[in-house]
Amino acid sequence: MDTQIAGGCDGRYEGPELPLFLYGTAWKEERTRAATLQALAVGFRGIDTANQRRHYHEAEVGAAIGEAIQAGRLRRSDLFLQTKFTFRAGQDHRLPYDPAVPIADQVRQSFGSSLQHLGVTTLDSYVLHGPSQRFGLGASDWEAWHAMERLHGEGRVGQLGVSNVTFDQLRQLSTSAKIQPRFVQNRCFAVQRWDADVRRLCKERGIIYQGFSLLTANQEYLSSAPIASLASKYQRTPAQIFFRFALDAGIWPLTGSTSREHLREDLSIADFRLSESEFELVERIAV
Repeated sequence: MDTQIAGGCDGRYEGPELPLFLYGTAWKEERTRAATLQALAVGFRGIDTANQRRHYHEAEVGAAIGEAIQAGRLRRSDLFLQTKFTFRAGQDHRLPYDPAVPIADQVRQSFGSSLQHLGVTTLDSYVLHGPSQRFGLGASDWEAWHAMERLHGEGRVGQLGVSNVTFDQLRQLSTSAKIQPRFVQNRCFAVQRWDADVRRLCKERGIIYQGFSLLTANQEYLSSAPIASLASKYQRTPAQIFFRFALDAGIWPLTGSTSREHLREDLSIADFRLSESEFELVERIAV
């Protein structure tokens, strides 16, 4: 079974091969360590987290990784490890930095804290966890991005990314940044043609699109008759149909399931493909 995307979703990723899925560690609280260990045991080799205690428990992700490495089940080099810097507005009182210092120092403090939490010395990807404002990019966004660029220049992180970003914000960032984002991570809605505009820009600029909430944001369509029909035809689950579509669309999918069975199913979608008409059906299912 093929468990990697050679060269990334668009063939232009400059770095090691990417695992087929990213395992998302948000919203698990005290289950984070066990859930991450389970995902690693099943075969997930891409881990996504954030230094945002409000929604993530990054230290428990690190504990799971450390346990798996110490037990000899994997090496650090086997993992694609990604975390995020989150502005003050997205945090609760458990901050990974001093809010009184400049943004650039907050980025460096948060990054250092992430390395400690995860028990590593470098990251494969460091992501700006959403711009500081709804429209456009402000001074804080650029200060954070430039600080991330410096971390990249120091060899401490392989690639940079941005999450929860609009088309206009991504166009501005990818046009003006010294180091443009290699990854975009957005919530992916069927009613928006699976974030079609942002994905098109990503394709044009050699950016790999990571899609999250592919299932939870689209439950109405996941349980629809057309998807049930495809699932029956291929003897797959509706979730497997969605994830197969995502890969064919150039979307690097995240899953955060805590079910061992579902995780195994997620990784077993490399041996079938949707036809062109079936792909278009899923692509336009909410239109």
